[in-house]
Amino acid sequence: MSPLAVPTHRLDRMAIGLSGLCVVHCVASAVLLALLASAGSIVGAHWIHEVGLSLAMVMGVIALGRGIREHGFAMPSAIGGLGLGVMAGALTLPHDGSEALYTVVGVAILALGHRLNHIASE
Repeated sequence: MSPLAVPTHRLDRMAIGLSGLCVVHCVASAVLLALLASAGSIVGAHWIHEVGLSLAMVMGVIALGRGIREHGFAMPSAIGGLGLGVMAGALTLPHDGSEALYTVVGVAILALGHRLNHIASE
């Protein structure tokens, strides 16, 4: 099934789930980095964050953009875009815990945007 054929509310739920997985990944990476430096370097690899951000951006553009078209409210997309921006900015931070903190904040803001989009689509 093409992402364009999936209902917006389902895309929002999938995006919120992806946000939850991101939080779990960030917390697990921080714990593993603190406990097991060699394993943490694999789990905390920079490319994982870049792939995750790319997936979040694609899902965000599709779900939040379609939401504007369906319900006409731009606020959920603006909030989601802010979350994506915080997540992208976190990629520029060092791996000292601040990256994980800002990523989690960005994920929470993005999930809020998707939740608002889901509510507006009902």
